[in-house]
Amino acid sequence: MTQPVPADGPAAPIAYLVDDNEPFRRSTSLLLETAFIDVRGFDSGAALLAQLEREPAPRAGACVVSDIRMPQMSGLVLMEELQRREQSLRVIFVTAHADVPLAVEAMRRGAVDFIEKPFEARLLIQAIRLASVEEPAQQPRDAGSVTEPDSRLSVLTRRERQVIELVVAGKFNKSIADILGISTKTVELHRASLMSKLGVRNLPDLVKVYLGYR
Repeated sequence: MTQPVPADGPAAPIAYLVDDNEPFRRSTSLLLETAFIDVRGFDSGAALLAQLEREPAPRAGACVVSDIRMPQMSGLVLMEELQRREQSLRVIFVTAHADVPLAVEAMRRGAVDFIEKPFEARLLIQAIRLASVEEPAQQPRDAGSVTEPDSRLSVLTRRERQVIELVVAGKFNKSIADILGISTKTVELHRASLMSKLGVRNLPDLVKVYLGYR
């Protein structure tokens, strides 16, 4: 159901919600509708693409909220197809798996956000509202390079910088300990310290800071 918007008010943001989990789609749609977001639900990337072929170009500011791990067509493949078709839709990924390399790849390819399930309602609502007013990225980020890191990284020690670089590279604590020649416990302490200094609570947010998104 689409939430009504006052005739003289701004148009509600549009979110194309793509997830193969029907209960999640239903509950998330209801959640977003309470925030006056116009939600269109799809059970697969193919279903969304088929709908986009049948309708006029999406209104400026529309975005896609997609699970990144789905059968047949993953969220990354969906985003690539939207880019290939030159659809000016910003993509927000949600996932139940804190997969750091996947988050890095998604954001370097052009995703505007990466949110881990379960998430706070305000985080998704805020991401959609930001996507509805910002200009869409025309090109994905260069997968072989990192943008200028967030200035907050300057507060990290040399060892914490080494740890965060290895975390973003997808290394687990034991591998990081072996590479740096320190104990796993010491790696855990460095990770806790750097996350506290950067003001992040989870791995996707850590990736955003490292890539300069926050």
